[in-house]
Amino acid sequence: MENKVNLKQRLTGVLILLVIGIAFFPLVFNAAGYEERKLESRVPVAPTVVQAVQTQTPAPVVIESVPVAPVPPVTEAPVVSAPVSEITDALDALRPSLNPVQDPPVLDADQVPAAWALQLASFRQEANARELRTRLINSGYRVYIRHGEDVVRVFVGPEMQRSRLEELKVALQQEYGLEGMIVRFTTQ
Repeated sequence: MENKVNLKQRLTGVLILLVIGIAFFPLVFNAAGYEERKLESRVPVAPTVVQAVQTQTPAPVVIESVPVAPVPPVTEAPVVSAPVSEITDALDALRPSLNPVQDPPVLDADQVPAAWALQLASFRQEANARELRTRLINSGYRVYIRHGEDVVRVFVGPEMQRSRLEELKVALQQEYGLEGMIVRFTTQ
């Protein structure tokens, strides 16, 4: 008999919970929150295209002629006569002195051509390195700088032949008083 009473109480409890659930279900799940989240569109309405009806013919365009300033006659530049030997000597001085027979390009262990650079100076302040780089570039040298941990280094080059850098090293020491050292060029 106790089982029947227990079963009856359980069924009554389930029925009461079911009635309470049915009563509160529409209150909780009425989709009112969904309606509140609807946002209005902020995209403006596309403008309508109105074609204007042309009733009159357009006025003719008048182009005025503007007098052109006269161009002065071209005069020939004076020819400086210099002996041919002086001109060829000047051109030879500008030509790089490369001798692939005496100083052939070297391949490293990975069969990549070895390039060299001349490290001229190291500075703690980047402004000093930039100033030297600007002076050297204005003199016609190929110059770049690299940032180290505490210093900024100034390099000339790179060159494929070490002998060319040895000549540059002597020239830069005479011109700027900088004692450089030849190092292997790297891209890092």
